[in-house]
Amino acid sequence: MGLLDIRAQSAEHKLGLGITLITIAFLCAAVMSAFSKAAAGVPPLVILFLQYGISFLIFVPWAARGGWTNLKTERLRLQLCRSLAGSICQLLFFVGVRSIPLLDAVLLSNAAPLFIPLVVYVWFRKTVQPLVWASLGIGLTGIVMIIKPGPELLKNTASLTALAAGLFSAIALVATNTLAESEPPVRILFYNFGVSTLLLAPLCVWAWKPLTARDWILLAGVGVSYALTQYLIILAYRYASATELSPFNYSVVVFSGILGWWLFGNVPDALALVGTVLICTGGILSIEAGHAEGHGHVFGFGHWQLHWKRQRAAIGTV
Repeated sequence: MGLLDIRAQSAEHKLGLGITLITIAFLCAAVMSAFSKAAAGVPPLVILFLQYGISFLIFVPWAARGGWTNLKTERLRLQLCRSLAGSICQLLFFVGVRSIPLLDAVLLSNAAPLFIPLVVYVWFRKTVQPLVWASLGIGLTGIVMIIKPGPELLKNTASLTALAAGLFSAIALVATNTLAESEPPVRILFYNFGVSTLLLAPLCVWAWKPLTARDWILLAGVGVSYALTQYLIILAYRYASATELSPFNYSVVVFSGILGWWLFGNVPDALALVGTVLICTGGILSIEAGHAEGHGHVFGFGHWQLHWKRQRAAIGTV
């Protein structure tokens, strides 16, 4: 399966390379978010369909190289759950980012680590540790500073929409990590891109409107950036662990802040900056102190080495 099959990867540890790859991956994620905000005239369902459709077309040649029999799954229901949650996450983000600064939208949708302990508790009935509760309190304080509860929030619910994207991102991420215990990344991504494309096709037909040349360029940017993000995250996990890479999850926030200022003139105020720091701090603490099912990355991208690292450790090859 080449570079996409982590079962065949070298066990060589290269932390610097892993950090570089994960940082570039989240630069691609920030660029994807900027493309989607710039495509404000395109219906969100159309953006979502083309994001998955383009990624699927890019990914299929690699997936097919290992033979179609390697893509069969015995966990179809969980694959469907992961794809549905991920699609809802992305759709809510595309809706929310139209009406609020890019930094705020990315930050709130990346609040997934703050929801993960609750998702893990409901899903697996695993208790939430005191340090995790503390991290949730820190992150919640930051969220309040960003969304600024008040009458205006009821008039413009975009912040709550972006925050809801974070909840579905948490569900998708936990599902991804559960799948990763028995399914290789190539199979998870194949179903993620493929199932989402099929489910969204009829909705895209319903929501379709004529697109300009500029729209097509922006949508191509969304799809290619999304595919690159997924691919680079998998490569990063070849060389470093989730524990080592998790502090770099929120590099996407830094990149989004820069792009939001440069492209859209969004300058965060002091309260928003403090809220940003608190959400990032709470998110990182939640990942570090939480259960293994919650390790991973933004937008439900997941944590790709959990099962294969254990497998190699059991046979003494790590």
